[in-house]
Amino acid sequence: MYIQGRSGEVFAMDEEEYQRKYVPLKILKSIQAYLKNGGLARTAVYPVNVPDDLLMQVLEHHGSKPVDDLIHEIFRIGLRIWAENLFMEVFGSTRDLETFVEEVKRRNQG
Repeated sequence: MYIQGRSGEVFAMDEEEYQRKYVPLKILKSIQAYLKNGGLARTAVYPVNVPDDLLMQVLEHHGSKPVDDLIHEIFRIGLRIWAENLFMEVFGSTRDLETFVEEVKRRNQG
């Protein structure tokens, strides 16, 4: 299968490459939605291991609510970094992502 990018370049994409990129695209879209809605999700995973003094100091000086907020913020920061690394590993550039999204749309139409 051949794909034509926005600037006219043509390249081949086989089914294996399509599947290799499609799954990360779904993951990245899910992460984007999660971060956009403030981290609200139906799924929670526990326990989260954190340095003891970090939680104890925040708890001692600020109470329990800031501890929870801090853990969520640390997770969101880590998730953003992980998603950026996944994006670069799979797509490498916004242009390549856009070209792939065009291919996904084309396949879903037909």
